[in-house]
Amino acid sequence: MVNRKESLDLLKKLISIKSNYFHEKEIMEYCYDWFKNNDMNISYHYYTDNKVTDFSGINIIGEMKGSEEGPVLLINGHLDTVEECTGWSKNPYIPLEEDGKLYGLGALDMKSGCAAAMIALREFKKNIMNFKGKIIYSFVSDEEGPYGLGTNFILNDGLINESDIAIVTEPSSGFLRMKEPVICLGARGGYGYSIKIYGKSSHAATPEYGINAVDEAGKLIVELSKAIPVYDEKLGHSSHCVIEIEGGGAACSVPDNAEVKIFRHIVRGENKNTIKKEIDEAAIRCGLKGRYEVIFREAPLENADGFMPYVVDEKLLEIEILKDSIKKITSKEAEIKYFSSIGDFNSIASKLNIPVIIYGASGDNFHGSDEAVDIKSFYETVEVLYDFLVKYLAIPK
Repeated sequence: MVNRKESLDLLKKLISIKSNYFHEKEIMEYCYDWFKNNDMNISYHYYTDNKVTDFSGINIIGEMKGSEEGPVLLINGHLDTVEECTGWSKNPYIPLEEDGKLYGLGALDMKSGCAAAMIALREFKKNIMNFKGKIIYSFVSDEEGPYGLGTNFILNDGLINESDIAIVTEPSSGFLRMKEPVICLGARGGYGYSIKIYGKSSHAATPEYGINAVDEAGKLIVELSKAIPVYDEKLGHSSHCVIEIEGGGAACSVPDNAEVKIFRHIVRGENKNTIKKEIDEAAIRCGLKGRYEVIFREAPLENADGFMPYVVDEKLLEIEILKDSIKKITSKEAEIKYFSSIGDFNSIASKLNIPVIIYGASGDNFHGSDEAVDIKSFYETVEVLYDFLVKYLAIPK
């Protein structure tokens, strides 16, 4: 049986270390020392984005190699959090137990998943002398930032490319606001982009002599909202969200420029070309005046400007083993679901072309105030991960 108090103490320690994205050095050093103190293989991985963010970051990565040939399993998690939002009724950096929950920034997303993986990996190393294959474990920075730099640079540097399958311990139940155990077998993808609209300036008293770029932007936004979403039988519908509108001109003048920023969630079969076609068709339908251009955000690395959707085959052996472990530990059947948004799981699945399973704890308010993880669900996540590792990789005596 995994030591529950020790597991919760580790999670509390991780929550107490402030690690908003782009500020992960302290938590990386703590976790590096934790692995070293537990006699486990671990290394720092340093990276620098010179192209877009000018950010220099740190990941930690290690591995356990078995005595026989077998699958290479990747376990991945991010140690950063979003920025603190308003509305907290508790101190977000002082973990608080209350009514069966542990409150704190990152408690659910996803320091609970990282702590669960760390404890499960340590117990596996301590108790299992002979196993097949290899386990690679990576704990990364900047997943919550704009580009998922940590995992993308690990991929770019080829450090996890031998992986056959991956488990990302994001809060699958928490993502879907479910109390029951959930395995997510895929996720929608997405792209951030801007539409720049160029009009023609004139005096505000005679707007008919100009082309109001802000008005045209509004027409285009309305028409885009009428576009029929693409439906995927696993991932659901695609969607778009207007993030920001900017525009203007001189005082008492018709604005000659506007910019609309949009995040577009996509499903299988969609890509940058289908997004551009959707915009072109909307521009024609609304009779858009003036010139426009679609600009996808600049990427720090090749093929890192967006996130591709993916789906995992439900019939995989690993899914059956994980479901068995969940039933054994929780006495409940795991539900198979699909996540509606993006994360490092998209990058790993699309760039390595491997199955990526999302499994973690239940809880409330990820990316919101008073974020909390269900403590019982956290304990179960630790024990399920350990049981899965034993069932999947241990060589019977």
